[in-house]
Amino acid sequence: MAESPAVPGSRATGETLYLAPNGRRFTDAAELAREYDIESTVPDFLAVTGEYTTRSAEARRELKCFLDVPYGPTVDERLDVFPGEPGGPVVVFLHGGYWRALTAAEFSFVATGLVARGATVVIPTYSLCPVVTLDEIVRQERAAVAWTIRTIAEYGGDPRRVAVAGHSAGGHGVAMVLQTRWAENYGLDPAVLRGGCAISGIFDLRPLPHTTVQAEIRLTADQVLRYSPVLQLPETMPPLVVTYGTAQPAEFVRQSTDFAAAARARGLPVTELPRAGFTHFDELDALADATGELTECVLGLVA
Repeated sequence: MAESPAVPGSRATGETLYLAPNGRRFTDAAELAREYDIESTVPDFLAVTGEYTTRSAEARRELKCFLDVPYGPTVDERLDVFPGEPGGPVVVFLHGGYWRALTAAEFSFVATGLVARGATVVIPTYSLCPVVTLDEIVRQERAAVAWTIRTIAEYGGDPRRVAVAGHSAGGHGVAMVLQTRWAENYGLDPAVLRGGCAISGIFDLRPLPHTTVQAEIRLTADQVLRYSPVLQLPETMPPLVVTYGTAQPAEFVRQSTDFAAAARARGLPVTELPRAGFTHFDELDALADATGELTECVLGLVA
């Protein structure tokens, strides 16, 4: 258990801000902030998101799609559906952006490889911090998956073969979705999902209040504990692949390795898939490739 409190305050010099499960101790807020400043790990972050936008616009031109379909009552609760083969599997993709940036529109390109293999892809947009809190984002992610289970047959997808995938903050969303009490809260079969693929997710929120993203995500002590998947492992869970590029900050790699280890220790069906040489951003390219490693991985969950 980390010694870090959930919310930052005044600190004596040398006092522990966060003690990672692997024993790494952070006493310098600037050092901790650098580990979680994922945007600075590429030469031009705006160029990366610009490429995402361009590739996604091309994907929407090339693929059949239904855009801005409502899945809930608020303005932001909209999703894009990219139909695959009739009766084919379904993948819900949860986008990243540190819960404070980006929408489904920047991630249409991830549907390309999966649709080419017959899968229907659903990409939700959700509200962002600081307009809403993490509580509402998790609620919307779960609502989007529930909508998919109930409705995707109308778009040709098989509601009995649904997996959820997500990147970065969306990887956190995958872990939270897999913990959902489907029968109790949605009246759905508890085994409604076939599996999940969390790509470089954030599973331990305890360091984040000491980083620059706290100004927008505004985590409380209660939220840190409730929404850290590594601290809230369920009794049962469908198969989960935890994958990550190795060419990113050590803390992002540790987030995945620690979560996978904790889940395995609990007896949960988790597979760890490190991908050598990939950064936090180019690791998504494999989903745009019909024969890409991540495409094969996700489709294996719904085979």
